[in-house]
Parts: sequence; C-alpha cells; structure tokens
Amino acid sequence: MKFPPTLLQQLVTLLERDIDGATLERAQQHLLDWLGCAVYGTRSDVAAKLRNYLVQWSGAGESWSLNGIDRNWQDALQYHGALGSIAEMDDLHRTSTLHPGPVIIPAALATAEMVQATPQALLEAIVVGYEAMIRIGRALGRDHYALYHNTSSCGSFGAAAAAAKLLALDPEQTVWALANAGSRTGGFWQMRHEAVDTKHLHNAAAGHAGVQAALLAASNLRGPSTLLEGTQGFFAATSPRAMPLAVIDNAADNWLIFQCSFKPWPACRHTHPAIDAVRALGDISAADVRTLQIGSYSDALLFCDRPHPESPAEARFSVQHCVAVTVLYGKPEIAHFEEAYLHKPEVVALRNKVVLQEDDEHQRAYPGHFGASAQVTFQDDSVREVALRNAWGDPEWPLSQADIIDKARTLFTAGGVSAESAEDVIEIGLNLVKEKDLGNLFNALRALGMHRV
Repeated sequence: MKFPPTLLQQLVTLLERDIDGATLERAQQHLLDWLGCAVYGTRSDVAAKLRNYLVQWSGAGESWSLNGIDRNWQDALQYHGALGSIAEMDDLHRTSTLHPGPVIIPAALATAEMVQATPQALLEAIVVGYEAMIRIGRALGRDHYALYHNTSSCGSFGAAAAAAKLLALDPEQTVWALANAGSRTGGFWQMRHEAVDTKHLHNAAAGHAGVQAALLAASNLRGPSTLLEGTQGFFAATSPRAMPLAVIDNAADNWLIFQCSFKPWPACRHTHPAIDAVRALGDISAADVRTLQIGSYSDALLFCDRPHPESPAEARFSVQHCVAVTVLYGKPEIAHFEEAYLHKPEVVALRNKVVLQEDDEHQRAYPGHFGASAQVTFQDDSVREVALRNAWGDPEWPLSQADIIDKARTLFTAGGVSAESAEDVIEIGLNLVKEKDLGNLFNALRALGMHRV
C-alpha cells in the first residue's frame, strides 16, 4: 500500500527548486550580517566561558584552531553558534518569530569546510536552511512561542537542511536528517526569568544537532518521516494549535530569506517598533517630558517590560531603556547598553516616565507586522504622537545594502577589528559568489578573530 508523502517529504521536495543569482546575493548579505554580530560576540563573557570550556574539556578529532588550540568541527560550531545573538542584532523572520542567521550560518560554514564546498554551494545551503527553519516555524502558531524559543526548537531543522544540501544527501537521507534533528528539539523560555546565558547555548545546540543529524543520515541512520504531523510528533508535543499545511503552502513563492528582517538596533526586536516610533516623534528635550506612553502588541510587553534593568542583557530587553536612550542620545547604540549607562540619572529619570500598554491595532496586526505607537505629553500639557505599522529593517521598510554594511562596520569596530580587516571581509562577503573557493573567506574569519570554522 502506497502512503501519501509526509510533510517532511514534501518539504524536502520543495527545497530542491532552483536558486537564482539574486537569492544568492541576499544570502551574502545575511552572511555579512551574521559575521558582524558574531565578531562582536567574541568579546563577550559568554564567548570567554565557551573558550574556557573548550580548552578544558574538548575532545580530540579533526582539528581547527581556537587561540592556538586544535579543536574539532563540533567545538567550532558550539562556539560560533553561540555568538550571533549576543548583540541582539541577529536577523529575524516575523511570522515564525525566529532568528535564522545565528543557527543556520555557523552550521553551514562548519559543513562547508568539512566538504570543501564552493562559495555558491555554501550560499545555496544558507538559503535552503533558512527556508526549512522558517516554514516549520511559521506552522507552529502562538502556543508554541509562549513556551518555546523558536530559534532553538526550529533551528535544528534548518541546520540539518543546510548541512544536507552541502553533503549532497538524497531526498530520503535529507528527510532522515531533518527528522532526527527535530526529534531532539528544545529551548524553553524559562531562561528569560533569570540572569543566565542559556539563550545563546540554545542556538549552538540547535546548529550542532542539525549538522550531526545530517552527517549521520549520510551513513544511512534513519529518522521518522512523520516526525512533524505524527500523533506523538513535533506538532502534537509542542503546539496544539499548529497549522501543519503552512510547512508546504505557497511552494512556488520566492525564497523566504527575502521575508527576513535586518535589525538596526542592539536590542530585542520587540523593542524596535517603540524605538522607531519615538524617533519619528522628532527632537524632544527629556526635561520637557512629563510622560512617554508606548503602545504595542502583547509579546513586546511580555518580553520587554523592564523598567529597571540591572544588566546589559536586561537593558536590551527593556522598552523603557531603549526609548529613554533614544530620546536622550538620538538613537540607541551599543555603548548605551553597557553598565555605565544603566544607572545614569538622566536615563533612570526618563525610564521612570515611560508607560507601556497593549494596543489593540498593533496586537491584531502581529506577528505579520511589528508596530508601535508613541505619545509624549510635555510639561506644558501639549501632546505629540505617532504610530508605525512596521519597524525599520522589515521588508516593508528595509535596510539598504549600505545600511547593512554600516552595521557590520560598527559591530566589527566594537569587536576590536581593524578598519582594514573589516573592509577586506566586507569585500569578500559581498562578492563571495564570484570566488573560486572559500579560502579567502576562512582567511578573513581568522583576521576577524573567528579562527577556522
């Protein structure tokens, strides 16, 4: 008896469609964007803790170099996979509410080096990885996001798809890879409630699970093709209101990497609509503000209502802090989320004047649109207000390539990279498809302090 194809089988089929030059160029932009975020991440406490772990506990294997110590691909991926989200500037897909770059790109780079892939093959793998991750993510619905970190729970599928593409697995093997990667999913939001580093470990673990599953599938280690829709599968276990057909809907559409947003501000994306709305108010003197009222969707308040942040990480998840530094300094910059700014009297005073509330219109539009309104009441009782349906960096209001390059330069500088090295990697990253091999890219990574992938 012949059974109809499962969701994973149908997904793998649609991942095989052609990838044109414009899509490869888009993948180059996401690669550069991730590099900036990851290089900044190398200077973090999280990176230092991971390096300490690798030096003490890493196993032997195919070697690479981290600060002069030989390491295997698994260690490289665990390290690089944790770096892309530290600045909270990683790319985003709205309706699936996940960040593909921090998981897919380090997974693709690690696999590309293993198989000595061409630059085009690397970029194609990134596109395919984004597609699989987003399609499964958008099928999950809001119930899943209430408890699960979607970047983690869906990232393993995307990493497996990217690795499978580079390993040239056949369709059946690719299904096994996705199924086994997804069988190990996880990533609970409880880590949001304590000052911990777990979020970044989520991303690294997802990338590792995906690549490992693909490598095992290459040796014909099988996985359940009904993993998504099965009675004891992914949707049944993690999302009672899942929309399974969203995995395969609109198969003829353009690649979903084009629906991703680039983040201009060093804070949680849920704060960005408020930042943009406050910027749209024009010049404001903080001394003239009586109250600053922000209206947005419920998740923005759930994740980012932190009037008294006590750490840089908490400040990046504080609408109050984000809009305060925007009023005071014109736009939020990396330095504004460091310890020195958390307790500045002018910042604290303005944070205390910020009032958050859920806005029905923005809630109805979410997650298709990340919007916010801002209303400032001045000391003389005058009022100024503005409402924005989308945040800067979304497809409706995109960053230009020049903006993406400027963002990368800023992050490279903050990561301690010289201007010359930064320009070299920007040139290589945005012309990667013209390269004959990945040697120049890996050399650039070493120059950026990333060492071999």
